[in-house]
Amino acid sequence: MNLEDLRTFVEVADAGSLTAAARRLGMAKAIVSRHLIRLESDLGVQLLARTTRGATLTEAGATFRDYAAKVISDLDTAREVILPNGQLRGRLRIAAPLSFGPTHLAPVIAALAREHPALHVQTCYSDRLVNLIDEGFDCAIRFGNATASSLLSTRIGPLHATLVASPAYIRLYGAPESPEQVLEHEAILQGTEAWHFVDGDQVITLNPRGRFKADNGVAITAAALEGLGIAMIPDGLIAEHLTSGALVPVMTRYPPPLFGMYVVRPPGQDPLRKVRVLIEHLVDHFGDRTCVSGPARN
Repeated sequence: MNLEDLRTFVEVADAGSLTAAARRLGMAKAIVSRHLIRLESDLGVQLLARTTRGATLTEAGATFRDYAAKVISDLDTAREVILPNGQLRGRLRIAAPLSFGPTHLAPVIAALAREHPALHVQTCYSDRLVNLIDEGFDCAIRFGNATASSLLSTRIGPLHATLVASPAYIRLYGAPESPEQVLEHEAILQGTEAWHFVDGDQVITLNPRGRFKADNGVAITAAALEGLGIAMIPDGLIAEHLTSGALVPVMTRYPPPLFGMYVVRPPGQDPLRKVRVLIEHLVDHFGDRTCVSGPARN
């Protein structure tokens, strides 16, 4: 029985279709199908019922899936135990934010891949909140606050965001001087998020309103530059605009609270060595200095 056949079967079972599994595995759909046919031939049973809408587990497949997943997990763990100081192997799937990720995180991830030529690295850059388990990711890099969830998180380092507006907006509408005045202004938002501001030892939470929304920090920055409103933006996205004066910090007496960069992973087991090594690389790069970013979803 081929290990790659087992791995492919588990991916199809979890993804719900050959197409989605092929995308996760980075291989052609025809090769995925070939692995499944060979595995079912070896076992002498049908594991998946294929339809035009996807693939569903048969009764035998549902039973076999858990055993196959355990075999794969045990073998991966065994490889790490006997080669604690060797090269990383296998596949590492990372979810990272589109805002800040390609410019700041990608070089660190690329350096990891260069150091471990046997490691297959797949990074998905998106500002949406991906489901690590359903979508087959080993971990995600996220910005913001650690929240209560079933995911396990490791803090990488601190980061900042700044409330800003363009000089043109300030000339027309003024700038808020207190958190309460934020509600009188047009806000540029990702969705329906709350904004938080520090006042001494208290944190003030507001729900601003605005007509322009975007799910990407770069798009929000563009809207702020056009004078559409005030925006809370990661420092890493606006450093040059602050230097040039195209954007101006507002309400600096009440700064947003310090956020963090985290690596989150599914629960239930110790982190794989490849995830631990990724964390070590990120800490080396970002942990000893203030990270130039702010809250983002991914």
